[in-house]
Amino acid sequence: MEKQNLSSLIWNTADDILRGLFKPSEYGRIILPFVVLRRLDCVLDPQKDKAFELHEKYKNKLKDFNQVIQSQLNLPFFNVSKFDLLRIKSDPNNVYKNFNNYIQGYSKNVLDIIENFQIDPLVTKLNKNKKLYLLIDKFTEFDLHPNKVDNHKMGSLYEELLRKFSEMSNEESGDHFTPRDIVKLLVSLVFGGDKENLKGEDKIRSIYDPCCGTGGMLTIGKEWIHENINKRLKVELFGQELNDVTYAICKSDFLMADENPENIKGPFSSLSEDGHQDRKFDYMVTNPPFGVSWKAEEDFVKNESKNSEGRFFAGTPRTSDGSLLFLQHLISKMEPKGSRVGIIFNGSPLFIGDAGSGESEIRKWIIQKDLLECIISLPEKMFFNTGISTYIWILSNKKLKLRKNKIQLINGESFFKSLTKNLGEKGYYISDDQISELSEIYKNFEESEISKILPNISFGYTKVIVDRPMYEGQKVKKDKKGQIKPDISKRDIERIPLEEDISEFFKKEVLEHVPDAFMDNSKNKIGYEINFKKYFFKLSKIRNLDEIVSELKKIDEESEKLSKELW
Repeated sequence: MEKQNLSSLIWNTADDILRGLFKPSEYGRIILPFVVLRRLDCVLDPQKDKAFELHEKYKNKLKDFNQVIQSQLNLPFFNVSKFDLLRIKSDPNNVYKNFNNYIQGYSKNVLDIIENFQIDPLVTKLNKNKKLYLLIDKFTEFDLHPNKVDNHKMGSLYEELLRKFSEMSNEESGDHFTPRDIVKLLVSLVFGGDKENLKGEDKIRSIYDPCCGTGGMLTIGKEWIHENINKRLKVELFGQELNDVTYAICKSDFLMADENPENIKGPFSSLSEDGHQDRKFDYMVTNPPFGVSWKAEEDFVKNESKNSEGRFFAGTPRTSDGSLLFLQHLISKMEPKGSRVGIIFNGSPLFIGDAGSGESEIRKWIIQKDLLECIISLPEKMFFNTGISTYIWILSNKKLKLRKNKIQLINGESFFKSLTKNLGEKGYYISDDQISELSEIYKNFEESEISKILPNISFGYTKVIVDRPMYEGQKVKKDKKGQIKPDISKRDIERIPLEEDISEFFKKEVLEHVPDAFMDNSKNKIGYEINFKKYFFKLSKIRNLDEIVSELKKIDEESEKLSKELW
């Protein structure tokens, strides 16, 4: 069964039971943990009885029987209760008691995950209204064994359910996960641009995502490397997640996929509580939430920004959007020997903030350090919860020689196919062939209609203040040194590209028109912005005037004819 059909079946089945008792916005808090529990049951089923027998054998003999059971089962987790969801429904009169016994039977690593789902009050409410048995009964009908639903399909199932959940909850876009076509493009750019470093024997490479959601970006990244570059490469995955439900799903998925769940930290923000402090990573991929406030973390972030060794010393953006804080966080975690970053942004980080603002200072620092390698614009309607324009930024602290002190801009807005049916706001997707084409354009590093290569300095400017004095009809004022101090009647702002000489610009563009204008160079500020669209702007061809007049006459004639027919 396809994941979308399965997700719809699960959602609709649960809806039949939960409707009237819970709000649709609360469904996800029940459905998602029960999907995880059913998946755990299916994975553990072959050794279920053995786990119970081992527990009965050792529970009174050993203080800590966990290690013995784990080693004999050869599984990273287990459940020593005699119950699972299937057996619970065989005793309808004791469903609540047996369900609690079942939950408490899990190994500590699973119990830690279940606690983050916070399902106790929900289960109590279900039982009180005689719905717990019905829900368990329905969930046992879904076969989620890895032989039927592999890890990749399982990840897609979680994400499809999360999409429905976020739609019902009116959650912000980007809060939970990124469409897989976008993830594939992102990882192909990050890893495909560094193939030599991923080839060979006995290598270990790390991937990190500070907003990892259910972990899809991490696992797809690892799969991409194994399928396209090096099957034998050992790839270690690390992440952090703020949302408790997605954090729990990610950890449970890692457990069942034989990844290390202890490498996933949370549920807390990576900005104010870095779960991987002092660690550096080879690769980083992420999609931080678009335009989300960091007001709650302001004190912590501002304090750290005062420390020259802190992550945010380059600058702090306005509190309404923390995107550039996440980017600074990633830069602080770049492995000095060489690291690559792929991050998804909306348009704001490109240009928001004038010279001297936090955003501009961050851009200036990144570009002057020559970390920004490429920005790719994506089509609209690519995400489930928003139709806004988005961009992929690629950063590296080991740029190839031909890329040094240059930034590549790729216009990818025409690279899309239409979905047969919209998924929320998502109406388009990027096909595998289009992903390959965009990756080649990036790799080839050549100028074209959709690929521009510019020196870093092109994105910088000096903001100067030009004053125009007026004396006529005014009293003469003098400063402390006795010099005439003119009243300023008009003040202009000029943005002079860094590539141009300020004095020459002032003579040519200002003094020739306003001879007594002056500027105070002590007030000059350096700013950086990436006005992406201007590099791909095409002037529309102006239509011939005779052609326009002819069309207007034709419209008049048709209007007159229609008027006569009506009357």
